[in-house]
Amino acid sequence: MDGRDLVRSVKAVGSAGAAQSWLTVRAAWRRRRTDASGLPARGAERARVPGAVLSVEPAPGGGVVRFARSQLRIAVAVNGAVFWGWDGAGPGPSYALAGEAPEPDPRAVLEPDKDGAWRVVAERMTVVVSRHGAVEVLTPGGVSLRRDLPPRWWEPVGGGQARWMQRSEVAADSRFFGLGGRASGPRLRDGTYRLWNTDPGRAFGPGDDPLYLTMPVQMVLADAATHLVFHDSAWDGSVTLREGEEGAGSGHDRAGTSELRMDGGPLRCWVMVGTPARVLQTWASLTGAAALPPAWALGHHHTRRFGNEQEVRRIVGGYHERGLPLDAVHLDIDHFDAQRVFTVDQDRFPKLPVLAEELRRDGIRLVSRVEPAVRAQPGYAVYDSGGAEDAFVRDPAGQVVRGVVRPGEVVHPDFTRARTRRWWGGLYEERLSQGFAGFWHDMDEPVSLTAFGEATLPRSARHDLEGRGGDHREAHNVYALGMARAAYEGLRELAPRERPFLFSRSGWAGSQRYGGTWSGEVATGWPGLRASLSLVVGLGLCGVPFSGPDVGGFGGSPSPEMYLRWLQLSAYLPLFRTRVSPRAERGEPWEFGDEILGHARVALVERRRLLPYFMTLAHLARRTGAPYVRPMWWNVPEDRALRDCEDAFMLGDCLLVAPVLDPGADRRAVQLPRGRWYDVVTEKAYEGPGQVLIDAPLSRIPVLVRAGAVLPVRGDDGSVELEVWAPARGRTGGGLVVADRGDGWEEPEIERYVTRRPGKCVVVERDGEDGPGEPSLPVRVRGLGA
Repeated sequence: MDGRDLVRSVKAVGSAGAAQSWLTVRAAWRRRRTDASGLPARGAERARVPGAVLSVEPAPGGGVVRFARSQLRIAVAVNGAVFWGWDGAGPGPSYALAGEAPEPDPRAVLEPDKDGAWRVVAERMTVVVSRHGAVEVLTPGGVSLRRDLPPRWWEPVGGGQARWMQRSEVAADSRFFGLGGRASGPRLRDGTYRLWNTDPGRAFGPGDDPLYLTMPVQMVLADAATHLVFHDSAWDGSVTLREGEEGAGSGHDRAGTSELRMDGGPLRCWVMVGTPARVLQTWASLTGAAALPPAWALGHHHTRRFGNEQEVRRIVGGYHERGLPLDAVHLDIDHFDAQRVFTVDQDRFPKLPVLAEELRRDGIRLVSRVEPAVRAQPGYAVYDSGGAEDAFVRDPAGQVVRGVVRPGEVVHPDFTRARTRRWWGGLYEERLSQGFAGFWHDMDEPVSLTAFGEATLPRSARHDLEGRGGDHREAHNVYALGMARAAYEGLRELAPRERPFLFSRSGWAGSQRYGGTWSGEVATGWPGLRASLSLVVGLGLCGVPFSGPDVGGFGGSPSPEMYLRWLQLSAYLPLFRTRVSPRAERGEPWEFGDEILGHARVALVERRRLLPYFMTLAHLARRTGAPYVRPMWWNVPEDRALRDCEDAFMLGDCLLVAPVLDPGADRRAVQLPRGRWYDVVTEKAYEGPGQVLIDAPLSRIPVLVRAGAVLPVRGDDGSVELEVWAPARGRTGGGLVVADRGDGWEEPEIERYVTRRPGKCVVVERDGEDGPGEPSLPVRVRGLGA
């Protein structure tokens, strides 16, 4: 038992009953003892580097470069990405990839370069391998984007997994983004970032790292090009970043650096080069298309510890009485029977299917919280059936591993086993029978002892890993990914005509295939508000487009101003959920006073009006990998002023959202990209590029729309119409519209609209295969007064 476990156990004694406290202490001792006996001691290690080139074996799309003490496999894929793996590692097996790796591009050839190096030329990059094992990525014009120095391994003399380190240099003007959900982002400053999915055990803020969802994915911005690099190892690791510095001229620059250290796993990576949009499209082609949510999931969600059916009806009635849109209600753990997953407390929720049907008639769906921990209680159906399926994680001695959460001792399914995933996916039939339409996965890092702090399964715990076998050191980071996959595939089978809706607190590369994520327990406070935006932008740049925070944060009571500013921001984020923290004194909009209620109503109504636009962005995310929420530099990564802008974002290509992130502000500066921009409320026009000062009264945050934009919006009668913002005279514009039916698997057509303003009038046309045509939807033109 180490110091961390001891401190948490002492806390547990003071905060829980004696029986629970004893279980907590015993679980901590058990984990420590299991790892001590089940993990090999590191002992003496032998350092290794590749050495000099000995031979080369060309192959379609690349080949193998053999060094004195390693070999490098390199291949250019048909989608434009380049893969390389040391010690002969190939692209598979991989939890990140959607199926098999793409075929190699036969046009790419491994050929000699100068100074004994070898190179392979792809459409968007050239990769040069030096005679000592450095790997450099260059643009087609020969500008260096990234140079990986020869890697280094530390191998246990007695055998076992080798630790490894990869140092890289990037251009001096580069900026780092990604690494999953980081509260201190979205731009990652100098520092060390851990790659181990972690519940901080309390409400978190910008200074907390790591968090629930980490992944070894970096997007690096530079003047020459954008590149994304993914090191495909799920083991515990860390990345140390240091931004470069530009000097007075050539030769005076200091390169930026990235140092990746991993405790094990293969040293292999994928690299993509191009514009941000092209890079994420390639990334999505590797890791899979984002799950498409049903239309209702893009609306307003609300959750709290309701306690019983009557309280659900009271809160929903409060929304209806005050004219506040509501699309989903989430039931927390208080609806479980003795906090056991896949059960219902019949005393407090005796007619849950009836309640679900009442809500559905009012256009509101019911969402259930689901956790992976299964109470170890004979007679509990889930525990018994899981035992019969041999579904639970075992220790090296073959015993089922037991941990502790709220209800007592629990066991965890092994989601790296296909049979376990099928069993778990089938359990959602009970949830569907209760009337639930969506699912919120929590505590899936996985976490134990959550009332007292973070403590996972023992690192020595055994996992199937799709038949390969291994331990929790390799399975931990992909645990939530496997749970999401199990649920998604189960729901596809149980309700084949409906799109599954689920979002998870944890995950890994490829999580977007099965749903979205949310920011977890971000701390109530202005720093937490700022961290919420960082998480959403950063996750989008890692290929997870659907995410969002809980409005108001967790662990405290927001002030009326803070609550409203959080709500106004979240109304423009993909997942829009208000949550009443268990410790909050108030949480529903009407509890903050009439003024706040009125302004909150405006934000909620605007979100509903923009639902067709959000649905279009969902389809574009699925088809192109482009996130809903995009950094300001998305379309102009060469604009350095926008590259450093972190307090505003683009919602699609059309809307610029500038939230208020500081108390007492009634105006704020906004950095505009090039072109004309309209304030969506006042219709005042602003010209970019440049910085402007815009009013931000308590009633609203600045939201600007690009001149010439075509936005699909919900009209007063509920139908979809086109809101067209007038282009500047002599200029053009346009937009995309996807007319989605709200659910099902039909692939609707993407409608393209173009706008132009030859004189005083605005012309709107549908761009079809047969040439321009009349719009298929009603049109309303705005911005003509400017």
